[in-house]
This record gives sequence, C-alpha cells and structure tokens, in this order.
Amino acid sequence: MAEVEIGRGKRGRQGWQLDDVGIVPSRRTRDPEEVSTAWQIDAYRFDTPIMAAPMDSVVSPATAVEIGRLGGLPVLDLEGLWTRYDDPEPLLAEIAELDGAQATSRLQEVYSAPIRDDLIAARVDQLRAEGITVAGALSPPRVLALHKAVLAAGVDMLVIRGTTVSAEHVSGQTEPLNLKQFIYELDVPVIVGGCATYQAALHLMRTGAAGVLVGFGGGAGGTTRSVLGVSVAMASAIADVAAARRDYLDESGGRYVHVIADGSIGRSGDIPKAIACGADAVMIGSPLARALEAPGRGWHWGAEAWHTELPRGERVWVGASGTLEQIMRGPSSAADGSMNLVGALRRAMATTGFTEVKDFQRVEVTVHG
Repeated sequence: MAEVEIGRGKRGRQGWQLDDVGIVPSRRTRDPEEVSTAWQIDAYRFDTPIMAAPMDSVVSPATAVEIGRLGGLPVLDLEGLWTRYDDPEPLLAEIAELDGAQATSRLQEVYSAPIRDDLIAARVDQLRAEGITVAGALSPPRVLALHKAVLAAGVDMLVIRGTTVSAEHVSGQTEPLNLKQFIYELDVPVIVGGCATYQAALHLMRTGAAGVLVGFGGGAGGTTRSVLGVSVAMASAIADVAAARRDYLDESGGRYVHVIADGSIGRSGDIPKAIACGADAVMIGSPLARALEAPGRGWHWGAEAWHTELPRGERVWVGASGTLEQIMRGPSSAADGSMNLVGALRRAMATTGFTEVKDFQRVEVTVHG
C-alpha cells in the first residue's frame, strides 16, 4: 500500500474507507432470484452473511429469535443487561429516557451489577428452545472467568470481541489469555477480534479461530478515534485481513478462516462493498438498532459506552426505520439504504453477474475517494 508523507519526519499508509469504494458492473447480469446469499461457517449455515452485533440496544432474547428466523446470526452479549438482571426491560426503558449529560454515568451504574451464571444458562436455554444457532459474546478480560459457565450453558458458537484483540497480549500485572491454547481446548467454533492489520490477523488465525472480526467494533456509537486516537480505514483493513486469510490458507494446508467486517456498516450498500473487499460476512449494529422491536427503543450503545474508567463510546439516537423483517428482508419504503439489507446484497450480486457470496469477493472495485 502506498505511503504518503505527513511531514519530513513521518510517513503513513494511505487507507480507504468503504465510502471511498465503488463496485463495478460487469458484462454479465443475473436474475436476482437466482442469487444465493447463503453463508456457512463451521457446521452452521445461514441464509444471509449478517451477524447481529452483541449490543444490548440490538440483541435481546426476543430480537435474537427474530433475527435467526430471518436468516442472520444474532450474538447475545453475555456481559450485558440480560445476564445481570432477571428483567432488564425497566432499565432499558430508563436508558431510553436519560438526559444526554447523564447517560454515560448512569450506564456505568447500571452495568456495575454482577454477571450471574444462572442468567447466562437461562438466556442460552431460552434461545436454544427456539431452535436458532446460539452465539454469545465475551470480552477478552472476562473470558477466563466466564467461559466455563458459557460452555456449560450450551452455546453453539463463542465470540471474543474487544476494541482490539491481540494474540500476543503482554502484561506484567496479570496472566494474559493464551488464545491458541484456549481455543484448542474448546469444542465450539470461536470468532475473535477486532483486528485491522495483516500481521495481527495472521496471528489470530494461527490460534485456531474459525473467524476474525475486522475493525474496532465501535461503529456508530464508538468514540475510540476521539478518545484514543486509534482508527482504521475499513476497506483497506478488510483487504489486508483477506490477504492474511489467503496466505494462512496456504500456510495451514487448506484451513479457511472467515473474515467478518465489524464496524462502518451503516447502510445496505456497505455490505456488498465489504464483501467485495474480501469479507465473508458482516457484523452490524446500528442498522438493526433502528428496528421497531429493538431493545434500545431508538437509542444505540455498545460496551465501550459503559467502560468503568475510560468510556470510548456513547449512547446515540438512531431512530426507527421499520420492523426487523423490513430492515433485513424488506419490502423497503425508503431509498436511503436503511431497509432490505439482504435484497440490496442480492441485487448488487445480480448486477455484477455473481450467484454466490464467496465468488462475489472477486468483483472489480474502483476507488473514488
């Protein structure tokens, strides 16, 4: 990747956002009805390559069931309100009514309640009874303390999600999580991230992960760039990690690790562009937080918003655009990319002549930033 001179003493790589990328139509088109948007990771197959982000404003047990019915993979935050309180609905209603100046401090208070093993088991049982694939998320600092309870509850898939996750965390204070040993000892597929560079992704792939998350997971409610100065140009990051996937495929003798874009997916057109850059699937938050059924009631926030020492996110208003079915499957009554996410992906693939998501990664793109 080309470098640019910032000043005489510093150079930096040029990075491109998804907004800078366009998909090029080809000489062949397809009937959209002949296009498959299916995605399979490990033994689990889904009608669409969409994961719902583990955020309390997006995924509750009720919305998880609906997202699963619509063909996506919902991920429940196992450190969220649903594993801290028997009935978090009154708190969700309170959060929706908070004054902006009070929101962060009140979120910190609400999320200070302890995580309960019995509620982890109850939520997983609740989802399993509905017949959907059960995926739960933990943050890296809590994995060792909570994973036994999570696995005993019977999750099908574990997501280890943080602002940035390293396979080589160094600490002189605590014993760091050995991801390679940890994943090797588990009987369920693990998705881990975020990461944003070729080398970091390659190291995560060598841990045995089934998939890696690309990005810093902040999305619409993230303020990591403002608070830490850390940011990632998403299109470039996806392409870098996709290159690591290709090289690891050769290195490992054929082991394929899925690349999942996590963050900067705000509208329907971002999904085909992320796949065109090399992603196998996307993890989205704010588009689903706009659903009428969303637990956030028009507000959206992630775990970064209630960090006890240095919040790197905030509660943001996203409003409501339609039902979960309208947002994921249509029909759409808006021309702004907020609805019928699957239909938009299907038509983008049809317009360029592709019938499978994996093949669509080969589509030609242009940069016009």
